[in-house]
Amino acid sequence: MRKKIVAGNWKMNLDYNEGLALFSEITNMVKDEITGKQEAVVCSPFIHLHSLVQMAKGYDKVSVGAQNAHQAEAGAYTGEISAKMLKSVGVEYVILGHSERRQYFHESNELLAKKTDTALANGLKPIFCIGETLEERESEVHFQVIKDQLADGVFHLDETNFAKLVIAYEPVWAIGTGVTASSDQAQEIHAFIRKEIATKYSQQVADDTTILYGGSCNPKNAPELFAQPDIDGGLIGGASLKSRDFVDIVKVFN
Repeated sequence: MRKKIVAGNWKMNLDYNEGLALFSEITNMVKDEITGKQEAVVCSPFIHLHSLVQMAKGYDKVSVGAQNAHQAEAGAYTGEISAKMLKSVGVEYVILGHSERRQYFHESNELLAKKTDTALANGLKPIFCIGETLEERESEVHFQVIKDQLADGVFHLDETNFAKLVIAYEPVWAIGTGVTASSDQAQEIHAFIRKEIATKYSQQVADDTTILYGGSCNPKNAPELFAQPDIDGGLIGGASLKSRDFVDIVKVFN
């Protein structure tokens, strides 16, 4: 049975003390309220990571992730963070290919393939993001966009390494807009992704792959979204900055 995951992406929010206070609230709530086997992952800015990893010790349902990593092992890349650095502080997950990285920093599928390779080589679990823009959906090329993002970004991996990935589907038109894909729209894309994985690898690999929904997910719409057969959790933005909202989303899988 594939793992159910709710990952919070704090993006560029919260100073050091604010982040530690929020994480403390989340870990205590998870400890008291989560009864299932789901996993809560908090992906914070770099400044928090070492402290959050230390705080998460003893909480088996809470993991820590980074929001990005460079494709090179090391070098003259001022301002960047390597996968080895993240691993050295105990980070378990790393978000790669978030729509904001693709849009604002022009990250291509080919670059993300390199980032994925480096992350895996350093023992990190990538949360690999894919998804279409509003223009691409309205032009009815969204299936091809997602197919290309998979093919160019991660389908070069062998079966063993692919199995270490979490896939996150982001309808880019629903991020930060308050608009959410309907549960039927989300399920349609998640089923398509799983079918593509089965075609590339096997039905077993597809059945074992955790696929998250990331697009204005909140405590009100999470139950309907997570009830869909191919949606295994969420990549949560704004709602992850409020401990009550975030844990209520995690609790959907209780």
